[in-house]
Amino acid sequence: MRKITRRTFLKLTALSLLFGKTSLFGGEMEHSGRRKNYWKRGYVRQQTVDASKIWEDKIKARIDGKWKWYTIRELPPEFMEWNTKSRLRDLENIKQRKPPSLHGPHSGMVATYGAGRLDSEFTLNNAVKGMGFLPRKDILPEKIKLLQDTMNSPFEEKIKILQDLYKNPDLLDKKRQTSLELYTTPEFETHTFLNLMENPVATVVFLDIPSYEIRTIAQLLDPNDPNLTEWERNAVEYVNLIHSYFHGEFPKKFITIIFHIIEVFDNSPGRKDAMGRRMVP
Repeated sequence: MRKITRRTFLKLTALSLLFGKTSLFGGEMEHSGRRKNYWKRGYVRQQTVDASKIWEDKIKARIDGKWKWYTIRELPPEFMEWNTKSRLRDLENIKQRKPPSLHGPHSGMVATYGAGRLDSEFTLNNAVKGMGFLPRKDILPEKIKLLQDTMNSPFEEKIKILQDLYKNPDLLDKKRQTSLELYTTPEFETHTFLNLMENPVATVVFLDIPSYEIRTIAQLLDPNDPNLTEWERNAVEYVNLIHSYFHGEFPKKFITIIFHIIEVFDNSPGRKDAMGRRMVP
């Protein structure tokens, strides 16, 4: 396979981030401001999620106008093995200057519904988003410092730091996946953002074999929100840092999505023990 330079690789990877946005430029008709304004004092705070008991594995969400408590589950061993091994494989390819793969655990197809946009008759939306892990709560500050201290380190050293993380799955928070709202601003709101502000439920499917689907309560965290808890601030910091680790530094921090795991399904085709089997009770 043809090798590419690090600069070309970074350009290709950055281009892949455009998936999940329907157009490069938001317009008046794509914005929901005339219907509902979510922005107060320059930031948003999701009013449809109560995450006060997540360390008791409970989260409360208002979906279709009704509040309900949900139990947060742990990702099963099969998912963790597939996810971490795939990431290690991709990191090895990146180390060899090969183009990044668009399938696998990094690219999740996120389905949401609930809030109308002025340019559509439908609320259902699907967007491809970069997905990742958080380190465990107890080591999250330590990993933030590691990324900060090595942000300008040689490319190969940064690859090794990530490889060491995925070689030790017990260092990872197995009850959550994460992503970023890269394009939402007070002037332009993505359909994913609008849906999650209204109905904080999302299903995520990964294009691969095996193929997994996670059903989640999605919590939006604005880095400008002064009311974030210590863990929420650390989560926002880490997800933004890990995004900048290879894509380069950005002039601002982005709204972070925490996908709290509620259900996991194995959607792998051709296997009688899969075909949509729920993997956790």
